[in-house]
Amino acid sequence: MRISDFDFDLPEDRIALRPMQPREAARLLRVDGENLSGARVGDIGRFLRSGDLLVVNDTRVLPVQLHGRRVRDDGEVMLEATLIKALDGARWQAFLKPGRRVKPGDRVTFGDTTCELQADVEGKGEDGVYTLAFRHAPDVVLERLHTIGAMPLPPYIRSRRREDEQDKSDYQTVFAREEGSVAAPTAGLHFTTDLLDSLSAQGVGIERITLHVGAGTFLPVKVEDTDDHVMHAEFGVISAGSAARINAARAAGGRIVCVGTTSLRLLESACDDRGVIHPFAAETAIFITPGVRVRSCDLLMTNFHLPKSTLFMLVCALAGTDAMKRAYAHAIAGGYRFFSYGDACLLTNTSK
Repeated sequence: MRISDFDFDLPEDRIALRPMQPREAARLLRVDGENLSGARVGDIGRFLRSGDLLVVNDTRVLPVQLHGRRVRDDGEVMLEATLIKALDGARWQAFLKPGRRVKPGDRVTFGDTTCELQADVEGKGEDGVYTLAFRHAPDVVLERLHTIGAMPLPPYIRSRRREDEQDKSDYQTVFAREEGSVAAPTAGLHFTTDLLDSLSAQGVGIERITLHVGAGTFLPVKVEDTDDHVMHAEFGVISAGSAARINAARAAGGRIVCVGTTSLRLLESACDDRGVIHPFAAETAIFITPGVRVRSCDLLMTNFHLPKSTLFMLVCALAGTDAMKRAYAHAIAGGYRFFSYGDACLLTNTSK
């Protein structure tokens, strides 16, 4: 399929720079085949019933956005780094900006004398990703990240404003527990403890699984055909207990409701042809495009995604390309807010 088949025009003023307050006040577009209806996230219980099971991603975002400097004989250069994947020990892959002012062998320093991180630039890959070797033990790196690091907001937000202290709470879900992501599973940002209590009283269950979201979620698709795109691998875990509870809920007649594309991608990586979920602890690079049957869930709650993105392709696979193009056109015309801090939609799986 052509990547251009998944393009659409999105006015810049539809990109949300801050989340709604309270979180569940965000708008929710229900997409059930040809039928569209509007609500608020706080009203999601209207579309659910006792016995349904929300499957959520409990990954926790690390504050991996760093500001620092590179110093050598020809002077000092201020730079930004986004750590994107931990390698062995204290070595990380990272995006550096401005990358053209950095070369292998340079030393970079983040923070200040009260709390700093020093790293040597080991190399640069063909994909523009640098390898940084920190001059600290791995536990020290993590400890200092929490002091001097900022939340790694997506480029479409950071190009319009700088991250701040408010993002440290805004860009973390109520489910966050297992530290390891460099981007938030953004559908989960809409939930609060009050909303979860309301759903629980309604008989809706919650099951936590973990997929550590990687930098691939930020990267544009640069090929012209979906067959040529290579997904970045991300590590996920579904315990034996979680797999058993998800399977039991479906066997009892409940619907599996994935909160976010990360939850869906992990379930799809762990299920068999019958839709049965198995325990899982590995990396996944699954790429779901139209024509692929989604076997693991019945409903998906997700935000509104970028044009020509792998996530827009995923929702087209789940709910139908024509239906999603109509839904997105409706959302744009109706002033819905897009991307990480934006509104949400609740989609019926029509691919089964």
